[in-house]
Amino acid sequence: MYALFDDAGKFHAGRVMSEADSSLQVELDSGKRVKVKAANLMLRFDKPAPAELLARARALADEIDLDLAWEFAPEAEFAFADLAREYFDAKAGPEHQAAALLRLFDAPHYFRRLGRGQFKKAPEETVKAALLGIERKKQVAAQIEAWAAELAAGQCPEPVREQLYRILFKPDKNGPEYKAVVEATRRAQRSPLDLLAAAGAISSPYQFHWRRFLFEFFAKGTGFPALAAPPVEGDLPLADGVAAFSIDDSATTEIDDALSVRGLGSGTVVFGIHIAAPGLAIAPDSALDKVARERMSTVYMPGWKITMLPDEVVQAYTLMAGRDCPAVSLYATLDEATLELRGHETKIERVPIVANLRHDVLDAVVTEATLTGAEPAGYEFAPELAFAFRLARHLKAAREVVRGKPELFNRPDYSFKLQREDTSTEPQGDETVLIGTRRRGAPLDLIVAEAMILANSTWGGWLAQHGVPAIYRSQASLAPGIKVKMGVKPAPHAGMGVAQYAWSTSPLRRYTDLVNQWQIVAVARHGRTAPLVAPFKPKDAALFSVISGFDANYSAYNDFQQQIERYWTLRHLQQEGTAELDAAVMKEGLVRAEALPLVFRVPGTEGLPRGARVRARVAGVDLMTLELHATLAARLDAEPAPADETGDDDESEPTGALQLAIDVAEAETTADTGTEAPAPPAA
Repeated sequence: MYALFDDAGKFHAGRVMSEADSSLQVELDSGKRVKVKAANLMLRFDKPAPAELLARARALADEIDLDLAWEFAPEAEFAFADLAREYFDAKAGPEHQAAALLRLFDAPHYFRRLGRGQFKKAPEETVKAALLGIERKKQVAAQIEAWAAELAAGQCPEPVREQLYRILFKPDKNGPEYKAVVEATRRAQRSPLDLLAAAGAISSPYQFHWRRFLFEFFAKGTGFPALAAPPVEGDLPLADGVAAFSIDDSATTEIDDALSVRGLGSGTVVFGIHIAAPGLAIAPDSALDKVARERMSTVYMPGWKITMLPDEVVQAYTLMAGRDCPAVSLYATLDEATLELRGHETKIERVPIVANLRHDVLDAVVTEATLTGAEPAGYEFAPELAFAFRLARHLKAAREVVRGKPELFNRPDYSFKLQREDTSTEPQGDETVLIGTRRRGAPLDLIVAEAMILANSTWGGWLAQHGVPAIYRSQASLAPGIKVKMGVKPAPHAGMGVAQYAWSTSPLRRYTDLVNQWQIVAVARHGRTAPLVAPFKPKDAALFSVISGFDANYSAYNDFQQQIERYWTLRHLQQEGTAELDAAVMKEGLVRAEALPLVFRVPGTEGLPRGARVRARVAGVDLMTLELHATLAARLDAEPAPADETGDDDESEPTGALQLAIDVAEAETTADTGTEAPAPPAA
């Protein structure tokens, strides 16, 4: 006697060795004996042998037409043997009965399983819906197969191209496009990125990096809704006797800050720091505020930028020459001889902007020699700039006393210029790139940087004195590993050498500065009652939300800027046909190029001391992964160069193809220099 039984949805057959009331002992063809519950026994038979029965049953099951079987099946509950007799003939034997069981069990969309070999036909609507679903799955499977074949053959289907960045970075693993790429990757034995690039899905390495960034942070596009710049309400007084000038690069459109100097030769000088005042017109929770808060900052890159605010709005509040611009002004009253600070005052007013001075035009002529009188100064605002330079050096020296060591600038700042005719559209990645340098801490840089540090630290303390919360940046010490943090309470910033530091001088391009400007305006207008009327109250959870959002976006934007600058640097190497680079050893095989903003790995330098100079031979450049492959050509005999104490050498090993080891300078020392480029992320 043989038995066919169900074991967790799988059917087996064997010889019955013994039988009790509730179970049987069955010996399989393999010789293994198993205990089978009586409830799982489906069929008893004498012949054929178990293996032969199962083989014949499976062959017969494949021949059963499910539509016809569904028609033959009774409306009431039935057993598989009943269907076998209806479908085959009234004397259907074990083989036909087993075939009916297998076919019924594998067609749940036609027949519902009721247990113990019993079934019930599904309603006609259910069957039709199930068949439609099965057909769709077949079509999707066929589509996946076709796409995978195209990809493996070096062609990219359009649906895969459209989903490219989602597939690579935020995939829907159930999506057919993703499954096609996975299947093609398996067949071709290539990485997804390599496969897609070979199939033409990626138009260029530059577009890959650019579109990836947009996909992650600007999925809805970089455009703005139609929003007008609201006017500043009320009549602002005109600044008395002020002739302000800004200092920026020629391409700068978001002119946040300007300076003025009054009283030269009188013994008492009033040094004015004037900040564009969008906070006087843009209200918290307004449509424009929501746009700015979503972006958090302007995104900068060579040849292009994505502004925090619409250009029409920026132009309404930017400190453009020839206009009386609404501004929040900090006036520092100083002893002209000793530069002792006698007091400060904050005003909300209209400031005459008489000139927009430009770094790239004046850096070569506004030198330390002309500012100190060693050489004649033949440029406008020479007396004012000379005083501002003397004050900047004084302020820097005072901060260095607090820091405990001087700020050293041993590396230049690099500028990128793309040669292209149409500057109204984003770069394509194949432009000729010019990489220039400007000495860090150059006189004009120093003037603006120290003025902004003075404003940010002064306003930070002033807000705290009035009990009005703000967004502060602090650093507990200069010890390695102690990073700059953001919070709502004033605390010392060891890297800057100031008692507190609140970004307030770039409200057109940083959301934290706009928030702090609202708070400053509240104190300027309401004094001691400002905590009651300021947009953000003490212990306001909204401030913590701003900090969290800003930190994430600002860091990501700077990472992208560094990444895309690395792209242009590597493209510059290809463009110039550079075969060798002189570099200084950092640590653990990483070196820094001496003439380009480039950190890369050179095998063979692992044991060399920090600062040792080497010559690296360029072996290859990969613009997709942003990797520079190099070998050690020679050790150059020279004393190790001193470390740049103002920066954070990001000496960590790159942990991924797109994670870069790049020079990261301390944010606050360059953040508010008035130049178009934003500060790198904080150390």
